[in-house]
Amino acid sequence: MGTSTGQPSRQSLETRVLELRSQLQKASYAYYALDDPILPDEVYDRLYRELQDLEAAHPELVAPDSPTQRVGEKPATQFTSVRHNIPLYSLENAFDLAEFQVWEDRWRRLEPQAGEVGYVAELKIDGSALALTYENGLLVRGATRGDGVEGEDITQNVKTIRSIPLRLALENPPPVVEVRGEAFLPLNVFEQINEERQAKGEARFANPRNAAAGTLRQLDSRKVAERKLDFFAYTLQVPEGKEAGGQGGKGAGGQKETKAVPESPASPLLCPAASQWQALQQLQEMGFKVNPNCTLCGSAQEVGEFYDRWDTERLQLPYMTDGVVVKLNDFDLQRRLGFTQKFPRWAVALKYPAEEVPTVLEQVSFQVGRTGAVTPVAELRPVQVAGTTVARATLHNADRMTELDIHAGDTVIIRKAGEIIPEVVRVLTELRPAEAALAHMPSHCPECSQPLVKPEDEAVTRCINSSCPAIVQGAIIHWASRNALDIAGLGEKWIVQLVERGLVHSVADLYDLTVDTLLPLERMGQQLAQKLIDAIATSKSKPWSRVLYGLGIRHVGSVNAQTLAENFLTVDELAAAEPAAIAAVFGIGPEIARSVYTWFQLPANQTLIKRLQAEGLQLAADADAIAQRQSAPRPLAGKTFVLTGTLPTLSRNEAQALIEQAGGKVTGSVSKKTSYVVAGEEAGSKLTKAQTLGISILSEADLLALLES
Repeated sequence: MGTSTGQPSRQSLETRVLELRSQLQKASYAYYALDDPILPDEVYDRLYRELQDLEAAHPELVAPDSPTQRVGEKPATQFTSVRHNIPLYSLENAFDLAEFQVWEDRWRRLEPQAGEVGYVAELKIDGSALALTYENGLLVRGATRGDGVEGEDITQNVKTIRSIPLRLALENPPPVVEVRGEAFLPLNVFEQINEERQAKGEARFANPRNAAAGTLRQLDSRKVAERKLDFFAYTLQVPEGKEAGGQGGKGAGGQKETKAVPESPASPLLCPAASQWQALQQLQEMGFKVNPNCTLCGSAQEVGEFYDRWDTERLQLPYMTDGVVVKLNDFDLQRRLGFTQKFPRWAVALKYPAEEVPTVLEQVSFQVGRTGAVTPVAELRPVQVAGTTVARATLHNADRMTELDIHAGDTVIIRKAGEIIPEVVRVLTELRPAEAALAHMPSHCPECSQPLVKPEDEAVTRCINSSCPAIVQGAIIHWASRNALDIAGLGEKWIVQLVERGLVHSVADLYDLTVDTLLPLERMGQQLAQKLIDAIATSKSKPWSRVLYGLGIRHVGSVNAQTLAENFLTVDELAAAEPAAIAAVFGIGPEIARSVYTWFQLPANQTLIKRLQAEGLQLAADADAIAQRQSAPRPLAGKTFVLTGTLPTLSRNEAQALIEQAGGKVTGSVSKKTSYVVAGEEAGSKLTKAQTLGISILSEADLLALLES
C-alpha cells in the first residue's frame, strides 16, 4: 500500500486548470455578453486568483485562451500592418426613408423575381470596427479595419475586451472563423474617462468614437483594459475553401459602415446558415454579445417603422448610435446581388438626420491643399455637434460663400455632413451685427502670394504655383502617409520644417536627404535622423500601386490606384495610355481617365517620374505579374466588337474593359470586319446594320458566356 506525498499529480493539476478556465469563461460570458451574472464577484475573484497562482507555479500550463492572458505583460513597441483574410466593405448611405426606397428599387431591378423578402435591421453602433480571426476556435488575431484591405494587428488589446471570447463556445469549431463587429465605449465609461482626464489636466476626448479608436491603439494593453471597452458582433464568415464543421459556426452578412473601401471583391463564403438572422443567433451561441436592439422585418415598411422608433429611443441607450444598418436577410439573395466596386448591393446604412446647432462665425480663413485647391474655412465659436466639439467648418468654395452671403460675426447653423465633416448650412441674417464684414475669396494665394485662378468648369479656386509651400507640403504629407509610401516617423512637423528650410521641393528630394542635412532641424538628433533616412530608403520597396497613389493625381484614391496598377503594369504603360484606354478599365471612368492622362502630360511630372525611377522606386509590377499577363490566355484575340444600347448590368466602359482584357478590340462602327455586335436595350442603327450584314448579335449574357468559354 503506497503512501501519499501530499503533492497533487500532474494530471490533477491540468484537470483543475482546465476546470477553472471553463468556469471563468462561462462566468465572463454570462456577465459581459448576457448581462446575467452566474457567480458573485468574490467567488469569481477567488477562482481567478487560484488559476493565476497555479499558472504562476506551473508556467507550462499557461494557454493563450486563459482568462489570465487578457492583459499583456509588456507594452507593445508598435503595431504591424496585416492584410484581412476577407476585405471589409463600407456601406452605401441613405439619409432618409426616401433614399432607402431608392436603394430598394435599385436592387429589385437586378432581382425582379425576388418577391417578398425579409430584412434584418440592426442599430448602427458608433464605435471602431474590428476584424477577429479564430483558428480551431482560438482567437489568434484582432485587427482594426484600416482601409478595408489592410489593418493594424492589435490582438493584445482586443484580448482585454471581456465581451470578446478568447475561445469559441464550440465543441468542433471550423479551422478558420472570421467575426466582425464594433468595439465601443459605453457612455457612462466615456464620461468617467473624461472626468479623470480633466482632473489630471489632460484634454477631454471629443466623442466616444474617437475615444474607442484611440484606446484600441494604445501600446500598453493594461491601459486598454482600464478603459472597459465593450463589443457587439454583427458578421460571421468562413473563408472559401475552409473545411466545414462546428455548431453553426459559419455564415455571412453585411459589413459595418466605415471610412474607406477595399480594393477587391470580398472572398466567396461558405454559408451553412441561410440568413443573417440565423448568423446573429449563431454568434450568440459561439459566445459573442450581439446587440439586442435588432429585428427581423418582413417588409421595407417594417424597416421604416423600426427606423422611426429608434430615432428618439436611441437617445436613451447607454452607447452612441447614428443610424440603422439594413441587410437583406437571405444569404442566397445576397450572393446573387454581390458587390459594386465600393459597396455590397444587399446592405445599406440608413442614417439619422445630422444634428444642427447654431454658433457664431468669428472669421473666415483659407486653406491650400496639395492639389492647390483653396478652401474657405469658417472659424467658429466652439460648440458641440453630434457629440463632437466643433470649432471649424468647411464653406466649400467661393460659390457657396456667395450663396450663403456670409459675414464675419454672423450667427450660423452648422451640422456634420454625413456625420463626419462639419459644414455651415445657413446664416441667420436677422442676427447679423451692423458692423459685420462680407467674407470673400482672396485674389492671391495666402501661402505663396501668387494669383489664384478659377477654371470655368470648376467650382474650386486654385493656386497653380507648383512651388507653393502648401502644395509641396501637402504632396509630401500624402506621399509619406500610411496608404501611400508609409514612411514611418516622417510626420507633418518634420515635413513643415523641410519645406520651410528649402530642403525639399518635391517628393523626389526626400531621397537626396542625408543625416547631416536633417540634423539642423529643431529637436532632431543623430539617432532619429538615421531612423528617418532608413525609413525613407525602406519606402523604395513599396509596390507600384502605392507609388501611383502617392503621386497624388486628382481623383486617384488608393482603390483606383490599385485598379490602374493591375491593368497598367508599368508607369511607362500608363503614361503612354490614351484617355479612352484608361477609361475602359473596370471601375475607372472618364473623369479619372482625363485626370491621369493630363497629369502625365505635364513636363514637371515627367521629370518627377524619371527622378523616382533613378532613385530606385517601384514603378512597375513585379516580374511574375508581368510574365503572368504576357502568358495569360486571350480567347478573344483577333475579334472585333461593337457595343450598342444599354446593357442590363454592365456599363459601356465595363464591357469594353472585359473584352479588351480577353484580347478583343472594341470599335465604334459596324463593318464587314466586325466579329460581333453586343446589343442592349434601345439599340439603334448599329444593330440594324449588323443584321443587314449578317453579323452575330450578342446579348450581355451571351458576351459573358463567351468570355467564360
